[in-house]
Amino acid sequence: MGYGVKVKVWGDYALFTRPEMKVERVSYDVMTPSAARGILEAIYWKPAIRWVIDKIRVCNPIQFTNIRRNEVSEKAPGAKMRTTMNKGGVLPALYTSEAIQQRASLLLKDVCYVIEAHFFLTEKAGEADTKEKHYAIASRRIREGRCYHQPCFGCREFPAYFESAEDNMPAAIDESRDLGYMLYDMDFSDTQNIQPMFFRAYMQDGVISPGDCGVVR
Repeated sequence: MGYGVKVKVWGDYALFTRPEMKVERVSYDVMTPSAARGILEAIYWKPAIRWVIDKIRVCNPIQFTNIRRNEVSEKAPGAKMRTTMNKGGVLPALYTSEAIQQRASLLLKDVCYVIEAHFFLTEKAGEADTKEKHYAIASRRIREGRCYHQPCFGCREFPAYFESAEDNMPAAIDESRDLGYMLYDMDFSDTQNIQPMFFRAYMQDGVISPGDCGVVR
């Protein structure tokens, strides 16, 4: 195991969308490991390191609320855009003002978690890349509240605020429940065939340990 960090993250709302819901967005009960990794990468990311989520501590009671959000009903025509870029011509356009739809979302409110994670060096690490170096940089950025871009809870409109939890660890909720299968992460080992990975999540006394659960594809 590499050097580890403990980061407290909180916000007013969160939306960790279940992939099986096709039209209306419905959030998982808690933050997914991939969302936790995204928050850490927003704070500190380099090709030389890879974050691994060890534990997610749920510090506030799990509460849901309903809202309606404006979403774009169409996707940019990727194939046509690639063809135009290769062969020339006018790029196809997507006018979002003409493709807006209101959709209901079931999301979490008043969320607070502690992310416990470590990192390891990847094959892209050079001679100057050491665990001590990257740990010092990551820890300093967490303490100072610095990030490459604003971390978020699933969607950009739900910002995540963060601080170090090394010296002041908030208590996890006193609750245990089977959360069912949750998205663990995406497998990018084959860029032509990116596969989702899932795990059977169980929250024990407010703590989820993804590494202790079997990952399935």
